[in-house]
Amino acid sequence: MQNNNDSLFAGAGKRIITPSPLLPVSGGMGPTRPTREKRGELMARALYVQRGNTKLVVVGLDLLGFPGVLADRVRARVPRIAAENILIGSTHTHSAPDCYGFPDGKGGHTGDLAFMERVCVLTAEAINDAIDAAQPARLRIGTGEAQGKIAYNYYAPDLYDRRMSVIQALTPEGKTVATLVNYAIHPEVLGNDVGILSPDLCGPLCEHLEAQAGGMALFMNGAQGGMVTADNRLLDRPKDPQKGYWEDARTWEECLRIGQTMADEALRIVAKAPVQTKAALFCRSVLVTFPVESPELWHVVTNSPLHYPHGKEHTIKSRVNLVNLGDAQILTIPGEALPNISFYLKRKMRGAHNLLFGLTNDAFGYILTKVDFHSFARYEYVSRTSLGELTGEILIEKCLELVKTSPAPTRAAK
Repeated sequence: MQNNNDSLFAGAGKRIITPSPLLPVSGGMGPTRPTREKRGELMARALYVQRGNTKLVVVGLDLLGFPGVLADRVRARVPRIAAENILIGSTHTHSAPDCYGFPDGKGGHTGDLAFMERVCVLTAEAINDAIDAAQPARLRIGTGEAQGKIAYNYYAPDLYDRRMSVIQALTPEGKTVATLVNYAIHPEVLGNDVGILSPDLCGPLCEHLEAQAGGMALFMNGAQGGMVTADNRLLDRPKDPQKGYWEDARTWEECLRIGQTMADEALRIVAKAPVQTKAALFCRSVLVTFPVESPELWHVVTNSPLHYPHGKEHTIKSRVNLVNLGDAQILTIPGEALPNISFYLKRKMRGAHNLLFGLTNDAFGYILTKVDFHSFARYEYVSRTSLGELTGEILIEKCLELVKTSPAPTRAAK
């Protein structure tokens, strides 16, 4: 591969990470649920991008969450890339095994350490394949409102970000290397109590994209906290009309419908985007210290067999990245930010396309602003499973510092 400062290179790699035999699945803290079958495969999908000496990897894992302590194991196996430029996110499927090592209250935990280590090995293999497959590339980047019955806010149906952003890497001949979809949604059509291990809607999304566009597809979730979820409502079957709750279609067919709808929308959104032939690449990151006020999350930090790094004063650190790629700007979020944080950050970002990669580099619960924290009764759960009242304030402050002290993305040559 030539090292040409004027040229962008891109490559893709993937691995199946489905456990065999199947393992119980986790929807969060609490007991796991047994599985009897699988629908689709859990995947590790890696996109590698390079311009000159700047190298970036974006990884999407079909998992509930992937803590930074595990991400560091992956990075250690990929010495060709600066560790801080390897962004590892999880799709947040609620139908995959626990990778947190949640304490079970009985002196044990709900995870399978051998599975976690296997995921680290396979993810590193996918990244190394992506690096080895790198070839000259151009970009198409589009953002638009995704149409169709895809997502809604379970707490307040209309309060969610409808914008979908799509980054597509193409060869100079126009063949697809990879298509990245960024959208905020809980992949919990099936949930963790129907006995199925699955990537949920993210599997059909990626498979449909690959069948239609070629190359590899990957999904990076957005700010889907509080509680932006898949719209599998059965609108003719109200459960609580006064509060606006409906029965749900919790089937694989509904995963197919929503995932394939998302794929079609992604292709529609990116189809008319101009080709950027000399897309710039810029990466910067910062380690952010967050206080841990939640007794439940501090118990996870201090009692998980993964031995989360932490400070004596009830603090943890997580890396937040800023990436300029072509005329897009990307910020990472180490958890599940609420939609108002998404709208605010995107409004302050400086790209023609502004993307937020949620559950990336870490997955430390919900992220709320202090005015939302323990406000509405409906926010009791998301507040209890947040690091604390100041988490959102600290995240916003550090993200805006990165935006202000970094160059703005430039609209690349066409």
